[in-house]
Amino acid sequence: MSINHSNREVEIKLRIGSPAAARVLLRRAGFRVSEPRRFEANAVFDTPERRLRAGSQLLRVRQCGRCVILTYKGPPAPGKHKSREELEVTLDSAATLHTILSRLGYEISFLYEKYRAEFRQQDGAGVVTVDETPIGDFLELEGPPRWIDRTAALLGFSEADYLTASYASLYVAWCETNKASPLNMVFPAGKTSTKTRGNPI
Repeated sequence: MSINHSNREVEIKLRIGSPAAARVLLRRAGFRVSEPRRFEANAVFDTPERRLRAGSQLLRVRQCGRCVILTYKGPPAPGKHKSREELEVTLDSAATLHTILSRLGYEISFLYEKYRAEFRQQDGAGVVTVDETPIGDFLELEGPPRWIDRTAALLGFSEADYLTASYASLYVAWCETNKASPLNMVFPAGKTSTKTRGNPI
């Protein structure tokens, strides 16, 4: 078990046309792969009354291969970047963790999947991820605010392109636009090696 002692997350998302185009932009800006593309399955937990969601908090279990990460995120502070408390702990068993949370009165409220690759500059202060999701592809920039702004500009984006919504919120907006009923943001069966289904939002 290991604990991440960094307790502040500052980030933005940027919508991109394709992962291939994003990788070209990142290479030209001096970024190199720090974590290769991998599949992530995420389960968001909440109380039956959705108290965490009402308070803009997040309790999530992420499984990536054999790695299982429990994350708590506090309410975001207002601003052009999403800034919030983030506490994480790495564990060994997703099943045991799910059972513990169930015993404490939490249930799965939302499932989402994505493929993610991480990129860093040699002396950079932050990390850029390329996220492939069922509702489109995104860059996520996480680091100090000035680094985020400089990096976004370097990649050809402006502040008008910044997205601070969660993937759950982006998914609900996508469902409204596409006249779909929001359930879980997962790939169609057969598109991934991991099939997950759960309770609707």
